[in-house]
Amino acid sequence: MTQIASRNVVDLDAARTHHQLACQRRTRAALWATTSDIPVLIAEITRLRSSLALSRASYANLLASARATLAGDRDGELEPLLYLRHELDSHGQLPPHDMHPSELLALTTGLRESLR
Repeated sequence: MTQIASRNVVDLDAARTHHQLACQRRTRAALWATTSDIPVLIAEITRLRSSLALSRASYANLLASARATLAGDRDGELEPLLYLRHELDSHGQLPPHDMHPSELLALTTGLRESLR
């Protein structure tokens, strides 16, 4: 899959604090501080939307190749795994020849747990 660099561009705690202070104090300085966060927040939303769109497209391509693999197998094609191999290879994700399925599954389990 395509890797997307995770960047912490926005300090959400600072933006939240600016907003809370602006609501409490209602001074020009407090309002200016919270208003100055808006362009950064919009840029972050835009970046996240692009990242999500790319992730969805990658998932759709992987799903299509998996379905084509199963359909090819069902139809008796000589190399039905070719669809899946091509998709994984296009993202540099073909597994190493010396890695067993259980090892690959353990890697994804560890990744899932680290995201919690």
